Amino acid sequence: MRRKDQVDAFGAAALVGFSALLGFNQVVVKLVNGGLQPVFNAGLRSVLAAVVVLAWMRWRNVPLRGEPGTLAWGMLSGAVFGAEFLCLFIAIDLTTVARVSVIFYSMPIWLAIMAHLLVSGDRLTARKVLGLALAMAGVAWAILDRDSGQGTLGGDLLALAGALGWAAIALITKVSPFSRLEPEAQLFWQVAVSAPLLLLLAPLFGPLIRDFHPVLALGVAFQVALVAVGFLCWFWLLKVYPASGVASFAFLSPVFGVVFGWLILGETVGLSLWGALALVAAGLVLINRAPRVAAISAQTGR
Repeated sequence: MRRKDQVDAFGAAALVGFSALLGFNQVVVKLVNGGLQPVFNAGLRSVLAAVVVLAWMRWRNVPLRGEPGTLAWGMLSGAVFGAEFLCLFIAIDLTTVARVSVIFYSMPIWLAIMAHLLVSGDRLTARKVLGLALAMAGVAWAILDRDSGQGTLGGDLLALAGALGWAAIALITKVSPFSRLEPEAQLFWQVAVSAPLLLLLAPLFGPLIRDFHPVLALGVAFQVALVAVGFLCWFWLLKVYPASGVASFAFLSPVFGVVFGWLILGETVGLSLWGALALVAAGLVLINRAPRVAAISAQTGR
């Protein structure tokens, strides 16, 4: 499919669906954590996802390695990926899906700050600064609000650490030789390196099996499919549509996470958390919104 200069109806539907899957995935992780210890759950997911992604790469003849230095950056990206999901899966175990969704999907905030400090030409504009202020206020509100009685401060802080890890991976992918690999290869290095790290660390966090029921295997399979298939589809959308247009849908993931946590798990979502979510969503829209001049240029072909 040829590249398009704006997100059309098909792209919008696909991005909304992907955001819904990300939000629903937090609920799935919470449920599977009831049967598998969180770090072991994350490691098992990475192992199975690596197998699926490698099979896809072999079928499509996608190379694993690129120019010199790629291997080192792939190892680093995989290690950070493992740390990110160690924090995220434990966070989901300790606090509510709704709270984790608001905090974890604040990743674009931290990526914008990192890019401003470390990437030449990727500076913060007044609009982005306003977005950062709103989103950071929302994250702080979510963490500091303890009135609901659900979740722990430690879980909230681990979700924040996971968001920082996700932003670091995005930055590595943006500025290092790792960016020259095909998306499938990037994803493979992340899951393949993180898998043994997570499985080696898992025994430190308690028994690997909790109260596992066969039906939870469907939850594991869903996680693998989301990582191996969902993200490959997302990378395809990035190739077809403008990155700013794809990124503009980021605010939907925490919305879906909060809604699914409330509907499926019966989590209490008070006015404070809705307010925090509104601030984060508004901030993400401002951070990811394409500049007006760029949008006009895209429409006029200049």
